[in-house]
Amino acid sequence: MNSTIKLAALAPALLLGGCLSLGGEVPDSLLTLTPTASAPVGSGGADAQVGALIIAEFEVPKALDVTRVPVQVTDTQMAYLQDAVWVERPARLFGRLVAETVRTRSNRIVIDGDDPGVSANDRLHGSLRAFGYDARTREAVVTFDAVRNRSDSTVSTRRFEARVPVAAPETAFVGPALNEAANDVAGQVADWLN
Repeated sequence: MNSTIKLAALAPALLLGGCLSLGGEVPDSLLTLTPTASAPVGSGGADAQVGALIIAEFEVPKALDVTRVPVQVTDTQMAYLQDAVWVERPARLFGRLVAETVRTRSNRIVIDGDDPGVSANDRLHGSLRAFGYDARTREAVVTFDAVRNRSDSTVSTRRFEARVPVAAPETAFVGPALNEAANDVAGQVADWLN
């Protein structure tokens, strides 16, 4: 009788356990972006609003607003690369990469993201148009449409792109190629801002 009562008390917990999921299958590794150059520890500075640059979070199409790596199969078909998962969404990773690259190359104050307590007269925003693998050309592709608003009320735009050949459509090859392409585009953007 005592074991029947214990089993009856545990039954709801056992049934609920079958409904719970702590997430899908964990990937073997996660992809991230690494800058080719970083500002040294302890670097920083103070500057007037005129010299500071705010980098707002970049917009992305729905296909890139995920942690998967898109594959352009044809002009009208896309898929996602098997087992390739970003540590976080590409727009945030790329935004931080651009911020670090601009900070390193220009020695100016760079505010990464919208901070309501900080104002600056120079602002970079834009749209990450492509950030994945193109199966048609066997290349990693990063395309970024930048918009810069300056203190004198002028607005300028420019499209940046980098393509890096990929040996095989596998995470071990696509990840480093996307990192290289992203660093190339970040460098182009930093040069344009100077």
